Amino acid sequence: MISNLQNKIHYINFIHDPLFKNAFFLMLSCISTAGFGFIFWMLAAKYYSASDVGIATGIISSMTLIVYLSRLGLDYSIIRFFPTHDKCRVFNTSTVIPTFVALIFGSIFIADVHFFSPELLFLRSPLYTLFYLISLTSSSMIFMAGIAFVAIREAEFQLYMNLIVGSRVLFLMLFISLGAIGIFYAVGTSFFFAFIVALVLITKSGINLKLEIDRKFLTDSFNFSAGNYLTGLFMTVPTMLLPIIILNMHLVEQAAYYYIVYGIVLLLFMIPDSISTSLFVEGSNGQSLKKTVIRALVIIFLFLIPIALFLYLYGDWILGFIGEDYVAGGLGVLRLMIFASFFVVVNNVYFAIKRIQKDTKEITVLSGIICVLLIGFSYLLLPILGIIGIGYAWIISYGVGALIIAIRVWGNK
Repeated sequence: MISNLQNKIHYINFIHDPLFKNAFFLMLSCISTAGFGFIFWMLAAKYYSASDVGIATGIISSMTLIVYLSRLGLDYSIIRFFPTHDKCRVFNTSTVIPTFVALIFGSIFIADVHFFSPELLFLRSPLYTLFYLISLTSSSMIFMAGIAFVAIREAEFQLYMNLIVGSRVLFLMLFISLGAIGIFYAVGTSFFFAFIVALVLITKSGINLKLEIDRKFLTDSFNFSAGNYLTGLFMTVPTMLLPIIILNMHLVEQAAYYYIVYGIVLLLFMIPDSISTSLFVEGSNGQSLKKTVIRALVIIFLFLIPIALFLYLYGDWILGFIGEDYVAGGLGVLRLMIFASFFVVVNNVYFAIKRIQKDTKEITVLSGIICVLLIGFSYLLLPILGIIGIGYAWIISYGVGALIIAIRVWGNK
């Protein structure tokens, strides 16, 4: 009986552990985003024409890219500098600057849309331009607000905003008669409502919203923000380029296989990403680094091992739902990328540790090495092995990263 009571106490402590709680809601946020995204585009493909979906994809992709490029690494600085600087000044600065940059990029995109994407020339209409810029502002704001909620260990607020963004599925059905613009309106409207909720939740969290920039914070965080910005680009560029590389080699069917496989494996990559982000938060708030890292690794493997094993054993069954061709073409690379996910753990956790220590030079170099190896080996192996070669490229690039980390850690003992 005493043993059962102790087990219950340990379980309750585990559930309420800030590290686990933040990571859990981060994973739920990722799952909800992926789930609503799948439903949204499935319904769009069913009720809108292919040309409407194609045009809307171009609009939404441009907004996603602009918001991503305009973060400038300040999203990481929110987490790292919240505990040591004035939260209001940090948040306002980290929101105003990226949003302003996003509006500049967005204005340039619309002004030169005939060059970037002639099919979207209609965005120059004053009404569409205004809606585009409002959507950009909303998207930038809700992203930074979500990071702030993670930083103050209230990641469930980020989940709430993601669920509101998921309301785009409902708006999609309301705007069917508008064609491609209807899809655009559905996304932009959901962003705007999430933006309003973000303002309420941020204020409720004790952060006073002002259009202000704290120069001291910018000075203190410049190197940290810049290093993390470059690291983020290095880690993201391959995921954007690999489908294009496959297509450029005229492997059209294999591009489809890889796209589906990557979507499945993202479930595994999400685990170390979410928990290492939570580790970053706890370490930034002064928690014992060694103990927190051990707890983070335990939680990661508690989730990763059973899910990886399930995907490895039943990957053919999952791919079979999409089509038998996907089993034949995608199962091999799926299993290789499952194996690579364990190397991803090592890299993600180490990156979190270095961010806590404000050592961005090392992770910038390391992420650059991984980026070059992943793209380089994909180019070399694709013509020889097909997309199986990309699976080996993932293992080699992240394996080399893990090896370098192991050597660095061993050398510092």
